[in-house]
Amino acid sequence: MAESSTWSVTLDADRIAWLVCDTPGSSTNVLCAAVLGDLATQLKDITVSRPAGVVVHSAKKSGFIAGADIKEFLKIRSPDEGYELIRAGQTVLQQLEDLPCPSVAALHGFALGGGLELALACTYRVGADDPSLSLGFPEVLLGIHPGFGGTVRSVQLIGVRPALDLMLKGKSYKGSRALAVGLIDELVPPRELLERAKSLLLRAPPKTTAPFVDKLLNMPPVRPFIARQAASTLRHSVRRDQYPAPYAIVDLWQRHGAAGAQSYEAEARSVSELMCTPTSRNLVRVFMLQDRLKGLGGKSPAEFRHVHIIGAGVMGGDIAAWSAFRGMTVTLQDRSLELIQPALDRARTFFDKRLKDPVAAAAASARLTADVRGDGAADADVVIEAIFENVEAKRALYAELEPKLKPTAILATNTSSIRIEILCERLRDPSRLVGIHFFNPVAQLQLVEIVQGASTQPQMVQNALKFTRKLDKLPLPCKSAPGFVVNRILTPYVNEAIFALEAGVPAAIIDKVAKDFGMPMGPIELTDVVGLDVSLHVGRVLAEALHRRVPEILVKLVEQKKLGRKSGEGFYVWRDGKPVKLDSPQFAVPADLEDRLVLPLLNEAIACLREGVIDDADLLDAGAIFATGFAPFRGGPLQYARSRGIANVVARLEELAQRYGERFRPDPGWQQFAA
Repeated sequence: MAESSTWSVTLDADRIAWLVCDTPGSSTNVLCAAVLGDLATQLKDITVSRPAGVVVHSAKKSGFIAGADIKEFLKIRSPDEGYELIRAGQTVLQQLEDLPCPSVAALHGFALGGGLELALACTYRVGADDPSLSLGFPEVLLGIHPGFGGTVRSVQLIGVRPALDLMLKGKSYKGSRALAVGLIDELVPPRELLERAKSLLLRAPPKTTAPFVDKLLNMPPVRPFIARQAASTLRHSVRRDQYPAPYAIVDLWQRHGAAGAQSYEAEARSVSELMCTPTSRNLVRVFMLQDRLKGLGGKSPAEFRHVHIIGAGVMGGDIAAWSAFRGMTVTLQDRSLELIQPALDRARTFFDKRLKDPVAAAAASARLTADVRGDGAADADVVIEAIFENVEAKRALYAELEPKLKPTAILATNTSSIRIEILCERLRDPSRLVGIHFFNPVAQLQLVEIVQGASTQPQMVQNALKFTRKLDKLPLPCKSAPGFVVNRILTPYVNEAIFALEAGVPAAIIDKVAKDFGMPMGPIELTDVVGLDVSLHVGRVLAEALHRRVPEILVKLVEQKKLGRKSGEGFYVWRDGKPVKLDSPQFAVPADLEDRLVLPLLNEAIACLREGVIDDADLLDAGAIFATGFAPFRGGPLQYARSRGIANVVARLEELAQRYGERFRPDPGWQQFAA
C-alpha cells in the first residue's frame, strides 16, 4: 500500500482491509485537505487490490473523526474556492462508496460533520455502545450545511424526517437514538467494536435504506408540503436573512429530493456560497472564540474534588447542583436545613430530568448534601460564597471562613457587582479571594466571569479558570470593576429599553425590535426573568460608580414588590411561566429604537476595553455572546461595530446624544479601537 501520514492500511488473513485514520500530532482526527488527499491515495490502492471488505476506524481514543478543518474555511476567499474544496471532498467520499467491496465504519466517541459524512459513504456503520458516542451534523451552527454528500446520503439512509431533524438542529444523536433511526446498523460493546464490524462485513446483509413512509414523503408531489411545514417551523426560531443555512437545507431537499448527481452538485454550490456569507464567517468566529475560552483552563495543576457553597438561594443552590452533576462532592451551607431543602429538591428534579437514568441521578443526589454547620469548608478545594449582596455580611462570613480553609483552597465570591477590593479588605490574606460569577440560569448559561482583584494572586486566577472548565463552563477572565464585564455592558442596553418604555413605547414593541436585531430575548422580558430587584441593585452600583441615572419606573415597581417572573408581575404579567404580551398594531415603531438599544451596549463595551477591564476585543465579544446571547450571527458587539463601520457608530452615537442626552456620548476609546 502507498505511504500516508494520516491513513494506514493492513490486510488480514480473511482479506479484510483495515483502513485506520491517525492524524499525527493531534488528539483528534479532522478532514482537512491533506487528510482527504491521503485517503484518496489509499482508496485507489484498495480498489486495485480488491479485498473482501474494508473496516474504516480511528486510532484516536477520543473518537472517529471530528469533522472538516474549520481553520481551512477561514482561508476561503470566494465561493469558487469553496466549491473546489467541497467537490474534492465529495469526490473522495464517492470513491469510498464506489469501492468494489463492502465497507463498514467502526465508530467510537464522536463522528461529527465530515466524519459522519465519511461514515455514511460506507456500506454499513457499527457504533460502540458508550455514553461518549455522538453522531451529528453541527454544520448549521457554523452557518453552513453538510457538504461532502451528507444532505443526500442522510436522507437516502434514514429518511427525510430524521435527516432534516439531524441537519436543522445541529444536535448530535447518542447511540440508542442513532440505532433507532437507522443511522447505525449495530450498537455493540466497545471492546467488541472491531470484531463486530468485521463480522458484519463477512455476513454482508442488504444495505439499509430509508423507511417506506419516508420514501413516499420524498416523492416530488409531496416534497413542497413538507418543505413549507419545515420552513414554517424554522421561522419561529431563526430568520432566513440572519441564518440562511437551515433554509438552504430545506430548499436543497425540496428541489432535488436527495437523488442523482445533481444533488451533490447543488449541495457543493450551496455550501460554498454559505461559507462566504457574513453569518458563516461570524459563526466560525464564535466557534473559535469558544475554543479560546475552553483553552484558558489548562495552566493550573490544581485538582477539584470537593466544593463547599454558602448560600442555598437560587444561585447558590443551582451552582451546587451543577457541581454535583459534574461529578464533584458538594456541601451546601445555609442558616437552617429548611433553607437548604428547597435547593436539594430542585437539584433532584434537575438530575432526574438531565440524566434520565435513575442510578446516575441517585448518585448525583448523593454527592450533594446539606451542611448547616459548615463543616465541609475545611476539606473543600473550592469555597464559593453565594449569599445576598451586602458588603458587611460577606466580610463577616470571610472572617469566619478564612481560618478554616486549606492553604490551597480557592475562596470565591459569586457577587454580581461588588468589587473584589472592597470585599477582601479585612482578610488576612486578600490574595486568595477571587470572583467566580455565574449567570442565571446556571445550567443553561455557559459563561462564568473569573474576576481578579488588585491583590488576587495570579495562581488563584489560574486555579479558578481550571475549576470553571472542570464544570464544563466557559471562563472569562476580567478585572474587578463596577459590574465587571457582562453586567457593565448589559445595563445601559436594559436601561435604555426602560427609558423608551417610560417615554411610551410599548414593552412588546421594544422586545420585538431587540429580537429582530438577533437577541434571544428582548430587554424588558430579560429584566423580568432576571428579577427587577437584581437589575435595580446592579443598576444602582453602576449608577453610583459611573454617574448614571436609574430608571424611575424600575425603582417604583421594586417598591411595589413587582419583581418580574418570580413574583408573577413586573413589566409584564406572567402566567404559566410566560409573559402576557399585548399587541400594539397601530403603534409606529420609532426609526431609531434599534440603535437606541444596541449602541449603548457597544459604547460600554469600548469603555471596558479602554479601561483594561478585559484584555482584548475578542474576549469581550465572547463574553457578550455566551452570557447575554448577543446575536451570534453578528459575531459580538465589537465585531458588529467593525462590520458596520466605526465612523458610522460614532456618528450615530453623536446624533443620539444630541436627541436624548449625554448617556449616548461616544466613549474616547472608539478612536483607539478604530486605529
